[in-house]
Amino acid sequence: MLVGAGAALVATGAGAAAWQSAVGSMAQYEAFAAGLRDRLTPDLEAVVRYATLAANSHNTQPWRFQLEGHAIEIRPDLQRRTPVVDPDDHHLYVSLGCAAANLTLAAAATGRAGEASLTADGNGIRYDYFMGAPKADPLTDAIPKRQSTRAEYDGRATPSADLAELERAAAIPGVSLALVTDRARMNQVRDVVLAGNEDQMNDPAFMRELKQWIRFNPRSAMASGDGLFSASSGNPALPTGLGWIAFDRLFNVAQENRNYARQIDSSAGVAIFFGERPDHDHWIRVGQACQRFALAATKLGLKIAFINQPIEVARLRGDLAAIVGETRRPDLVVRFGYGPTLPFSPRRPVASVIA
Repeated sequence: MLVGAGAALVATGAGAAAWQSAVGSMAQYEAFAAGLRDRLTPDLEAVVRYATLAANSHNTQPWRFQLEGHAIEIRPDLQRRTPVVDPDDHHLYVSLGCAAANLTLAAAATGRAGEASLTADGNGIRYDYFMGAPKADPLTDAIPKRQSTRAEYDGRATPSADLAELERAAAIPGVSLALVTDRARMNQVRDVVLAGNEDQMNDPAFMRELKQWIRFNPRSAMASGDGLFSASSGNPALPTGLGWIAFDRLFNVAQENRNYARQIDSSAGVAIFFGERPDHDHWIRVGQACQRFALAATKLGLKIAFINQPIEVARLRGDLAAIVGETRRPDLVVRFGYGPTLPFSPRRPVASVIA
């Protein structure tokens, strides 16, 4: 959506130096992103850094980590809520669950094997551990490589053995996973995703909230350390002011629906996650299951991307669930397949998320 606007600015005579100053350098950004994903070291700060590489809604990173004795707590950062798209904090607690899955793997890999549980007040996660020998898990190595790849895939089918491995990785008590790989049902999923996207893009409040979390260039992505970096979706870098104008004028339902249709049609399958109940405990469990699914996919050479519109638009949840014969509220929708690696999303410094 942004290519035309960028070309127009250059045509008006904006110099390359001014442009570079406004948007920053992709080479600098890639070094920044690589530093965030550096190897896991034995210190607790590195364990927390790996936890923060988890998937999370709008890349708001809505978490705070508290270190006390042989325990790490993950608490919600309510200042990072997205009340329009996530009015009941469903995505926020799913995001905490994703972080807990990474934390559990990284802690065990540094000799801190333990168990994650709901805090006594039901509003966070407590990981209690004991010191011992490091425990290797192949999923740990996938943590710095995982990304939400919002691009077209190549349409190849996923072998049945790999699908079974994905299911095993995502097996968390209280969570069910429905894998959709037949084209007829994938087309039905596509249709409800497009209907949800249309509802959201026609909602001015949704669009305002989304716009607040978009980072249009490497400079702003590195400065904030959060948000949806446009290059991570395959879009070009623009100065922030121009990005806002382009978003308002060029971001439209028809084009985005065509993009989503192509992306889903190019995918090998869709994963739909269901928690047993709609509460904090099960939303956290769904996050743990989804993160482990994503790490297993990464290990197998697959890419994933969230298509949560029919989760976020309440009227469509029943339609989505019915596609796989469910009556419970669906919690997450993820497409998967074989595709390119795009620039990684930013993260905030570890010191800023430790209370």
